[in-house]
Amino acid sequence: MKKSKRWVLFYLAAIAVILFLSDRGSRAVTTIAENAPIKGRTCIVIDPGHGGEDGGATSCTGVLESTYNLSISKRLNDLLHLLGYETKMVRTTDTAVYTKGETISQKKVSDLKERVRIVNETENPLLLSIHQNQFPDGKYSGAQMFYAGTQGSQELAERLQSAFVSTLNPGSKRKCKKSDGVYLMEHIGCTGVLIECGFLSNPTEEAKLRDEAYQKKLCCVIAATVSEYLSST
Repeated sequence: MKKSKRWVLFYLAAIAVILFLSDRGSRAVTTIAENAPIKGRTCIVIDPGHGGEDGGATSCTGVLESTYNLSISKRLNDLLHLLGYETKMVRTTDTAVYTKGETISQKKVSDLKERVRIVNETENPLLLSIHQNQFPDGKYSGAQMFYAGTQGSQELAERLQSAFVSTLNPGSKRKCKKSDGVYLMEHIGCTGVLIECGFLSNPTEEAKLRDEAYQKKLCCVIAATVSEYLSST
């Protein structure tokens, strides 16, 4: 069977599994995930961007970016664990992860350093940092990947970008880019990709990003692509 066909079958199977389980409640997914066999040594670290006092961008409907990031990250965590991968969430609630600081600025610096520490102290990590995009002009849309300068990061980002275009963002001309100036991505020592899932400033795309069914499909695309990448390395 051709590699592309295998990927399509995996993608469709992943969607079927997560949609089937979601009808039986999120706890069903979590219960199976907690008892799933661990595949290989890689630990996939999922970083829901922002949180707590730092809500990130605000959508056109007034919802903070941190809310979308956490919701998508939780679904992705369950799906990856369900598929047999070891995972770690940087945060599981709407809180920042700073350990010190009096001012907002100091807390943000501490928060970033703590995220870096969590990733770098994990054995054999692969980082997926989940974010949402925003622009003053609401016409822009589409997911975009930003990769660290570490080995494998660009390849994974390219695979993810291609997968999003072929499944969820047909016709998108967006290309993945190196994450210059992003503290987290510049200080990790492992493969890492920052995923901008879409534009909160685009009313049509924001409505999709709020939709549970779309979030599940988005997570299936990420999970299937990461699985394909790990199986080929």
